Amino acid sequence: MPEQNTDATADESDITGPLSGLTVLELGHFIAAPFCTRVLADLGADIIKVEPPGRGDPVRTWGAIPDGERSSAWWSVHGRNKRCVTADLRNPEGIALVKKLIEHADAVVENFKPGQLAKWGLSVDDIAAVNPDAVVVQISGYGQTGPYHKRAAFGVIGEAVGGIRHLTGYPRDVSDLPPVRTGVSIGDSIAGLYGAIGLLAALFEKNAGRGRPGRTVDVALTECVLSMLEGCLPEYGLMDKVRQPHGSTIPTAAPSSAYPSADGRWFLIGANSDALFAKLCGVMERPDMLSDPRYVDNPSRVRNMSDLDAEIAAWTRQFALEDLEEMIAGVDIPSTRIYDVADIAQDPQFLERKMVQTVKDPRLGDVLHPGVVPMMPDAETGGTSGGVRWAGPAIGEHNDDVLGGLLGMDADEIERLKKEGVI
Repeated sequence: MPEQNTDATADESDITGPLSGLTVLELGHFIAAPFCTRVLADLGADIIKVEPPGRGDPVRTWGAIPDGERSSAWWSVHGRNKRCVTADLRNPEGIALVKKLIEHADAVVENFKPGQLAKWGLSVDDIAAVNPDAVVVQISGYGQTGPYHKRAAFGVIGEAVGGIRHLTGYPRDVSDLPPVRTGVSIGDSIAGLYGAIGLLAALFEKNAGRGRPGRTVDVALTECVLSMLEGCLPEYGLMDKVRQPHGSTIPTAAPSSAYPSADGRWFLIGANSDALFAKLCGVMERPDMLSDPRYVDNPSRVRNMSDLDAEIAAWTRQFALEDLEEMIAGVDIPSTRIYDVADIAQDPQFLERKMVQTVKDPRLGDVLHPGVVPMMPDAETGGTSGGVRWAGPAIGEHNDDVLGGLLGMDADEIERLKKEGVI
């Protein structure tokens, strides 16, 4: 196993980023809003995450939890680079405390059900009254308006309504099992990315002198997923065509699929141009396929995809995965094994670019984290901007730091708030 990159363990004071100086208050839970702010934090923003006292964000317990710990391994990544404070939003003093934090924020990011923050006295208007310059990013299932806006929704609902869930499976003639989940909460993460884009767009607008008080960013999970569906909507509008699931293949180009190896792994081959297909036929020692009328060009290969994939699969089954990689890579055909996380952790490309790095977590020890995306090379230092400053903090770990340092509260007042359950 290649040596892990440990640069992320450097002194956090040495790590800056293009968003240094940006302060964002996160009133988020679960995935979408926290993912949005993690992206911003990785690039240097000061994220102040507000959680309920005692229990914190429920996502702290999602995923595998190491023996003897209360927080999951995922939390080490999901909460990284944030300052975590606590405040009871059902308590008037907790709301007052949050409003004081809003005074110091450039933006607020939230993903409660529409109307919930308003019930606590933290509506968009309430936030604007405290800090009219603050951008408010609201992430929800269906958006802040429309007939469905009050419906409960998680990422999986957004993926279903947005259309991607329909496409993640096999054709009915292959399997009658339901469409599968992508394996991670992709709808939440996409919404988080759009939230970050919207926040930065609003700040650009403000810095350009075109901003206005009370600027909001309305992000709907369903709409974020819909926006990823390539040509599905225009195809339906123009030709009444409803795109259907195609399993591992691409419906417009062939060969492009996953093929079995002799050792039970899957190997992707994308030889879907005439030149690449000719190279593949050479590796397979099947020159006859080049003159076969079924495979003479891409439209023909698409029409006869099942026959072509069966021939390629019969060939790949003869070889172990590593042998296939060596043969195909030698002629520069787009191809790869389908990585699992063990492959990712050992991949020299990811390691060289610090996309897999070891971070020292005070609670868990050395933890593998994904690197910062996007990578922003720094011409002056030769490094990159942004980084992992610290792993996901404990609940309320930064109460003294934020309340004392940012808000100027004295130790006695902070201790009173703790004893009374406000923080």
